[in-house]
Parts: sequence; structure tokens; C-alpha cells
Amino acid sequence: MEVRYSIGPNEAKKMTTEELRENFLIQDLFVPGEIKMLYSHVDRIIVGAAVPTQGALAIAGSKELGSDYFLERREMGVINIGGKGIITVDGQKVEMDARDGLYIGKETKEVIFESIDPAVPAKFYINSAPAHHVYPLHKITQKDANPRHLGSPENANVRTIYQYVHPAVCQSCQLVMGLTALESGSLWNTMPSHTHERRMEVYLYFDMSQEDVVFHMMGQPQETRHIVMRNEEAVISPSWSIHSGVGSKNYTFIWGMVGENQTFDDMDHIATTDLR
Repeated sequence: MEVRYSIGPNEAKKMTTEELRENFLIQDLFVPGEIKMLYSHVDRIIVGAAVPTQGALAIAGSKELGSDYFLERREMGVINIGGKGIITVDGQKVEMDARDGLYIGKETKEVIFESIDPAVPAKFYINSAPAHHVYPLHKITQKDANPRHLGSPENANVRTIYQYVHPAVCQSCQLVMGLTALESGSLWNTMPSHTHERRMEVYLYFDMSQEDVVFHMMGQPQETRHIVMRNEEAVISPSWSIHSGVGSKNYTFIWGMVGENQTFDDMDHIATTDLR
């Protein structure tokens, strides 16, 4: 498991492009036949992916967690962005189509990932956070998710936010997770921008061609920076940072948040005239 330490705003504003990418960008998550994990000291979120091909892949504990098994003191959210798959949770098999989500609660001992067709493998994207209570297993399809339709054509930001792991859909300790899809012709997400000091966030950008990019905006409102991102790459957004993006074409992203609360609209809004 890769480990990343926390970076403060005073450090970030002095970083080169390469230093920003080394500390915040997460690449090469979806490796066929492997589980990849990254442990961030920003609210101790774990970001990962499982791409089962020739056989099943099982989540295991590690030294970084100091526990006997992975979810002994953690919860997990999973969204599949690949082919059809199966997640076995303590012996219970859950079929997962593309864009299906699954909440897995604390004290789950066995999590096994499989693909129905290894030639078209499932791509399970994983967020995990420390947990204090046991909540039940909950599958969330995109139809089950809580939709919020936002934006306008004149602002090039027509999008639908699908809240998966969210108090309106299922119980969790601190993890909130969902998916945002931009419509054709829309390029911007979350502009005007905001921060939320109570929660950090991780974005996974996908549904992009190899030629397209997203400029992910970050930094303090008066010290903005950007990271150029490509298909199936993720980025860590600390609570002090804005998190917005604009692409060369419409795209989809999965957002995951952990921290003090689960209030989705608890945001500190920033006028575009105040950005620097």
C-alpha cells in the first residue's frame, strides 16, 4: 500500500508541477489482475481499485492499518466502472453491473472481487474510511441513487449528481460517495467553486478518451493551481482546497468525501470574482 502524507496550503503554493502531481495525483489505479491501494493521511482515507481478470482478488489487512483484517475498524464504498462483476462479502455474493455501487460496513472480514468475463473485467473503484459503528451491506444502482440535476447550457455545466453512499440513500459512519455525469457539450463541474473545511474529497475522472484531458483546479481561492488529468486518474483534494474542473470534452467523475459531517451542502462558496 502506497502512503501519502498531508500537505498544507503553504507547502502546496510553493510546489512545482511535478511536486503537485507527486503529492495529489493518483495514477495507474486500474491494473489488470491486481488490487492497488493508496493510504492518505488526509483524514486517513484509502483510495483503491480492483481489476480481477484470471481469478478472484481478496482484500487483505496491512501494517498501515494495524488491524487483523481490512475492515476491522473501517467502512468501504465501491463503484464499478467496468464490465460485470461479483463482490462476495462474508459469503454473500452481490452482482455488480457498470455504475452499480456497494456500501460495506465495519467488521466485514471477507471481501472478494471477481469479473463475470475476464476479457471485459470489472473495474471496482474503492474508497474506505475509519468507522465507529456497524451499518448493513447496501447495494446501490444508479437508479437507486439520489439524483440532483444542476447547471445550464449557457454555463457549459449541465450535469447530474448521483448520491450513492449518502444519508438519503444508505447509512454510513463518515463516508459519502457518488457519481457526477456531465452532459454532451458541458465541460465545467463545480464552478463557482467552494471549499468545505469539514471534509476532504477525492475525485476519480473517467469516461474520457485517451486524447482528452481535464484540468483539475485546486489550491486556496487566492492561490489556485491545476493538475492535468487523464482517463481513470484520481486526485486528492484537502479540505482547504477548491476542487473544480474543466475538460476538453464532457466526462464523468466519482467523488468520495470523509471528515466531520455528511452534510452535502455544507460548502463555503467562493465567487468567481474572488479567485486568483
